[in-house]
Amino acid sequence: MTDFIYSDMLPLGEDTTPYRLLTTEGIEEVSLGGRTFLIVAPEVLSTLAYEAIHDIQHLLRPGHLAQLRAILEDPEASPNDRFVALDLLKNANIAAGGVLPMCQDTGTAIVMGKRGQQVLTEGEDERHLSRGIFEAYQKLNLRYSQLSPLSMWQERNTASNLPAQIELYSDTHAGHEQQYEFLFMAKGGGSANKSYLYQETAALLNPEAFDRFLDEKLRAIGTAACPPYHLAVVVGGTSAEYALKVAKYASARYYDSVPAAGSEEGRGYRDLEMEAHIHRMTQKFGIGAQFGGKYFCHDVRVIRLPRHGASCPVAIAVSCSADRQAKARITAEGVFLEQLETEPAHYLPEITDDHLDDDVVRIDLNRPMAEIREQLSQLPIKTRVSLTGPMVVARDLAHARIRQMLERGEPMPQYLQDHCVYYAGPAKTPEGYASGSFGPTTAGRMDSYVDQFQKAGGSFVMLAKGNRSNAVTQACQENGGFYLGSIGGPAARLAQDNIRKVEVLDFPELGMEAVWRIEVEDFPAFVVVDDKGNDFFAETLRPITSIPVGPPQS
Repeated sequence: MTDFIYSDMLPLGEDTTPYRLLTTEGIEEVSLGGRTFLIVAPEVLSTLAYEAIHDIQHLLRPGHLAQLRAILEDPEASPNDRFVALDLLKNANIAAGGVLPMCQDTGTAIVMGKRGQQVLTEGEDERHLSRGIFEAYQKLNLRYSQLSPLSMWQERNTASNLPAQIELYSDTHAGHEQQYEFLFMAKGGGSANKSYLYQETAALLNPEAFDRFLDEKLRAIGTAACPPYHLAVVVGGTSAEYALKVAKYASARYYDSVPAAGSEEGRGYRDLEMEAHIHRMTQKFGIGAQFGGKYFCHDVRVIRLPRHGASCPVAIAVSCSADRQAKARITAEGVFLEQLETEPAHYLPEITDDHLDDDVVRIDLNRPMAEIREQLSQLPIKTRVSLTGPMVVARDLAHARIRQMLERGEPMPQYLQDHCVYYAGPAKTPEGYASGSFGPTTAGRMDSYVDQFQKAGGSFVMLAKGNRSNAVTQACQENGGFYLGSIGGPAARLAQDNIRKVEVLDFPELGMEAVWRIEVEDFPAFVVVDDKGNDFFAETLRPITSIPVGPPQS
């Protein structure tokens, strides 16, 4: 008979997170039955949630910023790697001002909490946390992205960004009796959509099969979620949903302190050797920080979990360039929130675009579309361009509306015939600004419209982020179109430095998904797909048959 031995699935080590004190009000210690309890008022939870959402929309962890700086200092980084890293650092400095959020997709609010056994609240903790989240999205320059299902086919924006995803647990660990711990996240659609579950078998658990699997699946993530990524890979799990949850939290570095070795009783662990191996794999992909190079990932976390003998789930998740999360805790000493970097300027070196040794071709968007296409036709893929002039903005819902118009026999709107179309949706515009945060959305969601729209005379020049399907490459070759890639991530910098005017052009009832007309100046982009059938990502996203062995490069 086996003796009973208990082990946490993923025991956390010492918390070394730097915290800042928010308040000492609303917390009271009382003695009941010889035990000391911590009473937390409802407004404490609301205040904490508000402050957490504010901070993670504007501030980043020092470690993340240091990784961006390291790209600029790495002689092996490509010019495009450095260009993206520099833009993201500029964006971080603008967002830290507390007006423009770092990304236009201000995400789904996610809260995970663990309440000690001697922490008392009035109940309805989810409601009070939601109140703080609601206030943050109402008062800050954030975007409402949550859609309520009115029926199976009809949806409506809740205009509050609620509901939030809130999961609260009981913490029974010794020493945690009088503390309430949290992880706050804001997860945008692009990053969330790159969470994957694969139901594998024990046949995967050998080095050759695992490398082949990862080479295919990691390349398939592509660039749509704004790399460089914090990548998490979880192998095993007592259920599929647990594997996915661990992957999400691991990408936020929540599990960094778990043991680095397994145990016979079934403890999960962090595999540091495999992290280094996978990191080196991603450096060899050539995908880089969105437009070619070494920095597809900042780092990798690998968690190995126990599993049922008949199952081997593998979960993959990423945290994108809008690396938005913060830990928090309530103790007898007060309410504490993770200290994020409030002055990111010291990570920004004295470097200008001239140091990036990358030629820039200027494109005047005030000219007729035929002239713009003729100029783009002379440029090879990967060419960096600078766009100045008018463009229209349209994304998912607007594209669906325009398709319905075409199917009714109506003509292609003139604005899509005359202008470059930017796939994006703005956050709220702060007072005194021309635009709210206004970065690109994932291009792939509009792939199915391209051939139809181009054959109808529109969408010949498209601007967004991420890789696209072969159908788009074929459509551009057949119809004379182009896809330009914008840097995913620096939405605040684009709003402050490159967008001069924004006005609603069509479908105002769609809110942030309306068609907009914007004026841009020196808007940065790259030629990704041209009119000759060339696609920058066609080679870099293709799996290779063998993985060279060696340590990760620094």
